[in-house]
Amino acid sequence: MALNKKVENRKRIKRRVRGKISVSQGLLRLTVYRSNKEIYAQLIDDKEGKTRVSASSREKDIASSKGTKVDISAAVGKAIAKKAKEAGIEKVVFDRNGFVYHGRVKALAEGAREGGLKF
Repeated sequence: MALNKKVENRKRIKRRVRGKISVSQGLLRLTVYRSNKEIYAQLIDDKEGKTRVSASSREKDIASSKGTKVDISAAVGKAIAKKAKEAGIEKVVFDRNGFVYHGRVKALAEGAREGGLKF
């Protein structure tokens, strides 16, 4: 019962956050998914409904690195920023996907900013 309540609360927050994100600016959406072990990030073009760039903690160069989950999240942020630069993307809108902006989600966002993404 408690798990369902937790999931429902996250979905409700996700809808509220997604509603505030303005797609009309023509910017891609940097969305984050955090599981207990891994973290994933994608740059999504909502107009076409396609993922342009993605990075995760399961990629070989990131998975082989040692460190805490927060350190690995920062590395994922830097990796997605690097891939976005190669694709010619500089500005995005951050979508925390219903997760609290704290810990690993915050580390990923700061890593992306260090890598050169602006949001």
